[in-house]
Amino acid sequence: MNDRTELLSIGQLSRRTGLPVRTIRFWSDSGLMEPTRRSAGGHRLYDAEAVARLELIQTLRELGLGLETVRRVLHRQVTVSEVARTHADALDVEIRALRLRRAVLRSVARRGSTPEEMRLMHEMARLSARERQRLIDDFVDRAFEGLDPEAPGAYIAQAMRLMPAELPADPSAEQVDAWIELAGLVSDEEFLRRVRRMVLLSMDEDFQRRMRQEMKSPPGGYDHDKIMEHAGGALAAGVAPDSPEGRRVLDRIIDPALPAGERLRIADTLEAFTDRRVERYWQLMVVLNGRPPFPSMAPACEWFTAALRARR
Repeated sequence: MNDRTELLSIGQLSRRTGLPVRTIRFWSDSGLMEPTRRSAGGHRLYDAEAVARLELIQTLRELGLGLETVRRVLHRQVTVSEVARTHADALDVEIRALRLRRAVLRSVARRGSTPEEMRLMHEMARLSARERQRLIDDFVDRAFEGLDPEAPGAYIAQAMRLMPAELPADPSAEQVDAWIELAGLVSDEEFLRRVRRMVLLSMDEDFQRRMRQEMKSPPGGYDHDKIMEHAGGALAAGVAPDSPEGRRVLDRIIDPALPAGERLRIADTLEAFTDRRVERYWQLMVVLNGRPPFPSMAPACEWFTAALRARR
């Protein structure tokens, strides 16, 4: 009897392929490989081609294909190329989910989160791109409700919607943190009210004209670069806004001769639009969209506002 006519028992197949007997028997019971015939004692016997068939089944299973898909390949109901393409797409989804899970775990480890926080982080991070965008859109719609889309400042609404289509394929712990924090912000009713007040004010034409006037070059107004340079420097050095040194710093930002009324109007304007949480919204959007971070300006503006009010 040669190799073509020799019939092999499951034990012999196991020794030739290195597969456990129970695995071969399971695949045979599952209909992946029918025995050539049975012995007089009822034992299954296979021809030599069963070795190649087993090796193909093993390869397909190691690639993660289910038994039904393997059966369809073996019965030529679908090509290996089609299966490979579909399975590769499925693996892409699985890999993305695993990377997201890894990023969440790294974030949890760094933050020392509680089990409840970890559950919330995982649920929020798993939201689809459409679900995340809807969360942001609902927030922006409420903040800009009833306002003319052509009004001054209406472009802010569109900018506030610019969520990335997807979290990165391999998100960093910082990006997971950013999404969780952003989701918390837009779910906060007090934050919504604060943003809406700013929106209404920014769309007021009289306020817009006054804002443009105040931001003209000195002596009539102020310069954001100077605020960051001088007020930011004073803040870092621990200089109090109402101290003599604070007054000297203020004089480097605006004209010392500016009337008290003008100084207070500038303070009112800045105060209306200086909010650390609103600024944080934009910083989080930057992180999520993978753009370079920008320094926080709110603390320097707060120092500048306090100095304006302190100078009598």
